[in-house]
Amino acid sequence: MTTSAPTLAIPGQLLGPASKYQPGPGTHLHESNLYSSLLGQVHITQPARAPGPAKRLTKITPAPAPAELPTISVAPVRAPSSGSAATSGGSTKKREVLPEVGNVVLCRVIRITPRQAVVAILVCGDTVLDAEWQGLIRVQDVRATEKDRVKIYESFRPGDIVRAEVISLGDQANYYLSTARNELGVILATSEAGNTMYPVNWKEYRDPETGLTELRKVAKPY
Repeated sequence: MTTSAPTLAIPGQLLGPASKYQPGPGTHLHESNLYSSLLGQVHITQPARAPGPAKRLTKITPAPAPAELPTISVAPVRAPSSGSAATSGGSTKKREVLPEVGNVVLCRVIRITPRQAVVAILVCGDTVLDAEWQGLIRVQDVRATEKDRVKIYESFRPGDIVRAEVISLGDQANYYLSTARNELGVILATSEAGNTMYPVNWKEYRDPETGLTELRKVAKPY
């Protein structure tokens, strides 16, 4: 059974096999599969057809070369302008989506301290938020086990994209988030050398250029 490519992708989401597509902008290749490198719309571009050889009356036309594969790419989703929040009549207003307890969100790590990671919430469920909301992943909410051995620096780094669950509305400034499930954690990480890394186990990402590994709280792919 063949599966079609998704129309909206999140970082780290499987797009399809490399035998079916060529990698385009916003994607990366890992173990013969193509994955999204960012949040955005998926586009598939069919290759241009090359003109065939001219027919000859006394010669058999040679068999055509193998067809090129379509290119799959991911274009970043842009937040709508403020002018689109209302209709021309001014009667309909766009409803702002707010994270709620139990929601799975995508967030970007802003900074870390020994006790917590401060994040900006970018996506709630399947909705890209118009505004960034601040959240905290506290050291006790990183893992479900061995909580006393968790170190924030070994779990997250600034710039990481993290899949987390809202566990509390927190205080007036922050939502409290958790990554204490296998499918939650870092889904996109950049190495100290500036390269997009890929996960190798539940606690390490590897830089494909340097071969060096870095510690993270790795999210199990969907």
